[in-house]
Amino acid sequence: MNCNRVEHFEETIMKIQTEIPIHQVRLPPERTSLNKLKHRLSEIFFPDDPLHRFKNQPSFTKFLLTLQFLFPIFQWGSQYTLTLLRSDVISGLTIASLAIPQGISYAKLANLPPIIGLYSSFVPPLIYALLGSSRHVGVGPVSIASLVMGSMLSETVSFTQNPTLYLQLAFTATFVAGLFQASLGILRLGFVIDFLSKATLVGFMAGAAIIVSLQQLKGLLGIVHFTNKMQIIPVLVSVYKQKDEWSWQTIVMGFGFLAFLLTTRHISLRKPKLFWASAAAPLTSVILSTILVFLLRNKAHHISVIGHLAKGVNPPSVNLLYFNGPYLALAIKTGIVTGILSLTEGIAVGRTFAALKNYQVDGNKEMMAIGIMNIAGSCTSCYVTTGSFSRSAVNYNAGAQTAVSNIIMASAVLVTLLFLMPLFYYTPNVVLATIIIAAVIGLIDYQAAYKLWKVDKLDFLACMCSFFGVLFISVPLGLSIAVAISVFKILLHVSRPNTLVLGNIPGTQIFHNINQYKEALRVPSFLILAVESPIYFANSTYLRERILRWVREEEERIKEYNGTSLQCIILDMTAVTAIDTSGLETLGELRKMLEKRSLQLVLVNPVGNVMEKLHMSKILDTFGFKGLYLTVGEAVADISKSEKAQP
Repeated sequence: MNCNRVEHFEETIMKIQTEIPIHQVRLPPERTSLNKLKHRLSEIFFPDDPLHRFKNQPSFTKFLLTLQFLFPIFQWGSQYTLTLLRSDVISGLTIASLAIPQGISYAKLANLPPIIGLYSSFVPPLIYALLGSSRHVGVGPVSIASLVMGSMLSETVSFTQNPTLYLQLAFTATFVAGLFQASLGILRLGFVIDFLSKATLVGFMAGAAIIVSLQQLKGLLGIVHFTNKMQIIPVLVSVYKQKDEWSWQTIVMGFGFLAFLLTTRHISLRKPKLFWASAAAPLTSVILSTILVFLLRNKAHHISVIGHLAKGVNPPSVNLLYFNGPYLALAIKTGIVTGILSLTEGIAVGRTFAALKNYQVDGNKEMMAIGIMNIAGSCTSCYVTTGSFSRSAVNYNAGAQTAVSNIIMASAVLVTLLFLMPLFYYTPNVVLATIIIAAVIGLIDYQAAYKLWKVDKLDFLACMCSFFGVLFISVPLGLSIAVAISVFKILLHVSRPNTLVLGNIPGTQIFHNINQYKEALRVPSFLILAVESPIYFANSTYLRERILRWVREEEERIKEYNGTSLQCIILDMTAVTAIDTSGLETLGELRKMLEKRSLQLVLVNPVGNVMEKLHMSKILDTFGFKGLYLTVGEAVADISKSEKAQP
């Protein structure tokens, strides 16, 4: 069998020698250090080349393009028609029916007055309509950011004992979140939020959804004295200890409306054309429950209600921003955490619906839009808002064509603030709890978790760590665990890159991984390795040790099967996209160590910037004339030919 393989490779090598000329590996075009720096910074911060439309344009056209770039509404506004308006009016009114009850509910989730939720559904959507680049994003408060803000602030400041201070910190955290988001967009640092991987977000969202749902047991069971803690065990203990406070009227009403909300959600998922059923269900629940409590107000004393809500538009809150005092650090920390979460959700939502309609959303412009609307919101009695997945899905299914749907929604909220607030007096808190539970259940994506298990066990582990961290430790620490695991995974891939043994596919000049392609055969006298990552200080020592181990294992294999002695190690550097000084030193040391064992090290196909550094460091001079080739096939053929030519 071994003889046949040797004969096969001799034939293959002879064929390669006759068919393939030996090409010289060339240096990239020479550039100055300044040009290299400009190119590198451009690739880091401007990969999409946002200013390409301005090239070779007259001054007036550049002015118009600048307006369109800063305010996307000018881009599509000139082409707006009555047909588009009709679609946007329908979708805007539809999401308003969802936004009003959700706004009230999510404000209570953040331990804020219910009216703040409605304020947050009025000003931010108007600003996003001017600055946002997505046509389908529905803006408003979201459950996860509300929960995180409520949990982080209430750990230090009681919203019942110090309501004014709590409100100040909430507005200040919103301002910080907006400033942080806008800064990421202006400085084009959007890649920062990519450190929250999909796997960790799946676990975090699921854990947060369960915590949110358990917190709503207070309203669902009618409990008055309830724990302020967010972990699963203290919440369940509190529910059990306060069982004497359970109200059967509240429980019957709560589970009745929860069943109604979940049923309509199921119908909409099964039949997307009936999306309006789940969209209208929250407002329908609020109206029906309010009427029911009003009619039974003399008998249903145990059902708590929202109470008085002040009429009028958003009052200014600049004077409430808290920039000096012992709690400023808490506000900053809360703002950054909620800013990252809301930004991640908002951009993900925008990109999802943009992909469905085949248009592009500018991530950095979205960051600026979301950031500016939160800065403005903090000055107009709003708390953190972003693109909501539930509102955006309803907006998309209702036929929204442009961001005007947000303006229509804000107009509906304005009418509610001016004229309809007294109607919410008898709205029971239990219905708000059921609306929140029905909304966050969709965040528990067990199918995504199962897919992670099937595809990538490390991603699944990250998902579970994030999930249990939120459940048993805290929401902020759960998020920190999620980020830490994501960073650890990056470091693991960078510091422990893949190295592969390549073999020749018979009858071809192709060399591939022998474990992936079983028909690929080793080349006698050669060990062909591939490195699938940049070579940095973080992995250079590992790569040197791993390559030496490959050499040792190959020599043991040859000895066991009485094969042809090893003479040359070929290192395929096609996938090595970068190298630093530590990597260069490692290659030099590796060559010396192999040379002492009478083994030759050959480099194949280093890419442009790697080749440039190899040349500048004089490392190539030590490899000699036969130390660098363009392809593995050329290296094998030329070295084999040279060995045969020797007497």
